[in-house]
Amino acid sequence: MTTLHAVFHQHPSAQRLDVRRLGVQDLKVALSKGVEDFLAMPTHVLFAIAIYPIAGIVIATLTFEESLIPLLFPLASGFALVGPFAAIGLYEMSRRREQGLEATWSSAYEPLRARSAGSIFAVGFLLMTIFLAWLVAAMGLYWALYDGTTHPSVLAFVEEVLTTGRGWILILLGNLVGFAFSLAALSVSVVSIPLLVDRDVDALAAIETSIAVVRRNPGPMLLWGFIVAGLLLIGMLPLFIGLAVVLPVLGHATWHLYRRAVAP
Repeated sequence: MTTLHAVFHQHPSAQRLDVRRLGVQDLKVALSKGVEDFLAMPTHVLFAIAIYPIAGIVIATLTFEESLIPLLFPLASGFALVGPFAAIGLYEMSRRREQGLEATWSSAYEPLRARSAGSIFAVGFLLMTIFLAWLVAAMGLYWALYDGTTHPSVLAFVEEVLTTGRGWILILLGNLVGFAFSLAALSVSVVSIPLLVDRDVDALAAIETSIAVVRRNPGPMLLWGFIVAGLLLIGMLPLFIGLAVVLPVLGHATWHLYRRAVAP
């Protein structure tokens, strides 16, 4: 009970955080600063995110199991849904560089030992729940259209999807469902975890602030979501190797977007 109270109890100083109006220029600045951080700390960042390209390759390998082939896209898209939690170390590195502090891989995960760690894990658990719900929905949609039919290979599955009517229905409905889950994850996490890394607030205050940012800036936030999705897709194309660059740049950029979205 004490732990839950610490995670969800609102501190008086965090009752209401002011969010700013954003524009396309703010997104450009955030991405530019994200690239600057990556170039300034390449060795540390690459070490911190080396697990993600490896995880991507593992996901790709698992999908050669016939029963898991339909989950190739939903599994890959999970990078976008749970990415904000996985990028904790990148937020901390950007915060330290911003303040002129030493930013090393050993200090990257200090937030997980800080007072706000419980709240960070609470938001991470919520993101993982959204991701698992997306996988269940995606598989349910596939079963509804294909009645559990399996395919001998990824190429056979792709051909079936791209050349048949029910395949195009799967693409259309799958993208609509995926968009809904992605919008939910974006609203919950676009600034919540960077906020928890930066300030002594609780999980509910962080999530409410994140949702407030999206509600005040629907256009820029939708554009940000498409930018993230597009860059992740580019990073996944060469056997997920491109994620070694895309993920840290997006992680650092998200930190700077938070800085522009939430007033000091």
